[in-house]
Amino acid sequence: MKRTAHLRIELHSDSFDPYNLLEQWQQELIDQQRELSAADSLFIGRVRARSAEGATLTALELEHYPGMTERHLRELAISCCERHDALSCLIAHRIGKVCPGEAIVLVTIGADRRGQAQRCCQELLEDLKHEAPFWKREWRTDGSSEWLTGNTPF
Repeated sequence: MKRTAHLRIELHSDSFDPYNLLEQWQQELIDQQRELSAADSLFIGRVRARSAEGATLTALELEHYPGMTERHLRELAISCCERHDALSCLIAHRIGKVCPGEAIVLVTIGADRRGQAQRCCQELLEDLKHEAPFWKREWRTDGSSEWLTGNTPF
């Protein structure tokens, strides 16, 4: 019998501490008496200091359509969690200008088995990278910027 995963999708215009969010998420699951996972898989992504071409970056800017973006992220998460029978899913993603070294994304998946959690987390990250409606612009140290037309390989 498939369960419905407990989900939370957050877009942050300011920097966030992924470890603090993770601790809050775990406490929320306990407080709501959710079935706790036997395995958790998580990913924290940070902004790189250099572009794919090697230019030094001062920021990565992410644009989005409020409402549409959250809906789309929720649909991606629900679909992925259903395929892997995950118990819980948290996605925290930055918007606006994000400086090198700052966390840009946190994905954590809870499941009954490590394989389920790891596969779900990996698949959801790929979905976010290739299907999430974010538009990205790299800002360089010389003040120039460039909108990205593709995604970086993993």
